[in-house]
Amino acid sequence: MQGMVRGARGVKMEKVVIKATKRDVAGKQVKAMRREGKLPAVIYGRHTEPINVTLDAHSASLALAKVTSSSLVTLDVDGTEYPALVREKQRDFIKNRLLHVDFLAVSLTEKIRATVGLNFVGVSPAVKDYNAVLVKNLEQLHIECLPSDLPENISIDISVMARPGDGIRVREVAISDKIRVLENPDTMVAVATAAKVEEEVAAVPGVEGAAPAEEEPELSVERGKKEDEEEE
Repeated sequence: MQGMVRGARGVKMEKVVIKATKRDVAGKQVKAMRREGKLPAVIYGRHTEPINVTLDAHSASLALAKVTSSSLVTLDVDGTEYPALVREKQRDFIKNRLLHVDFLAVSLTEKIRATVGLNFVGVSPAVKDYNAVLVKNLEQLHIECLPSDLPENISIDISVMARPGDGIRVREVAISDKIRVLENPDTMVAVATAAKVEEEVAAVPGVEGAAPAEEEPELSVERGKKEDEEEE
């Protein structure tokens, strides 16, 4: 397809602030701290020495459940704010609780590189009306921008794909001019592929040279689905 994809955009979350306090405890004391409803974490970065902190497990878990690796959060450490990205979350899957969180402190005046997920929205006429199959070649984009311009995700409106064979390339994704996409601009993000139909045609009785039909003809169709719901 030619031109920019209408409806494609970067979605940003509201500011997320997580309160924290510096901690000195380690080892077995950390286990005791968890039993008291506290969550250990560490903050580190290019211009920040590692800081061990403690979060309230309940409120921090609720806040972190809404963020991704491209979500900018603000850590309020005893009154000092650190803009940061979540780099790693250690989880106890049996008890379904967080055990530890790593935060990467960033400078709001320096560009960073991050991976942002793609969210496919809308209904493709090629899929709905022509039974095409939506093939997603990319699920995320690598971008560079200032932390404050970092989108939560990038929405791709697939309604622009009208017929089988239509596709969306990286260069056609319309996002803020404050964001530089690091992918090859010719890379296909998604394409509406024509459904494959295989038919076994039974011979017509009474026609000379026709083979007898022992079974009913089978029709195998790979059908497309509506892509009208947002993906997580």
